[in-house]
Amino acid sequence: MSLTHTEVTAELEPCGKREHPDCGIRDVLDRVGDTWSVLVVVELSSGARRFGELQRAIDGISQRMLTLTLRRLERDGLVERTVSPTIPPQVTYALTDSGSSLTHLIRALADWSIEQRPAIAGARQSYDDAHPGHSIR
Repeated sequence: MSLTHTEVTAELEPCGKREHPDCGIRDVLDRVGDTWSVLVVVELSSGARRFGELQRAIDGISQRMLTLTLRRLERDGLVERTVSPTIPPQVTYALTDSGSSLTHLIRALADWSIEQRPAIAGARQSYDDAHPGHSIR
């Protein structure tokens, strides 16, 4: 863990206590850790995009899910929606300063994932071999 992480966690009370039921971390991580949110942030990290461009770039996302994800990110102040007064109106989405500050964290997680992929695949195979017929995926 980084020094910064250690400093932050040393100051936080554990979540789940009766007098401290939710320290707020879960709420934020639910948003920024959501698969679709991460992919939207990755796509917008290179600049503003239109809805259709985002949908084509993010494999497997439905129109409804992209709409919900963009609205949630906008509500959280991570994405800005801009409507241009043209006919038909042109809508673009871009990261806010707060959203942009998230990109280095996502990139670090992606780099870690790539680096750890072989070890994780090996651990999964070992687990599967030791527990034949399990349903964990």
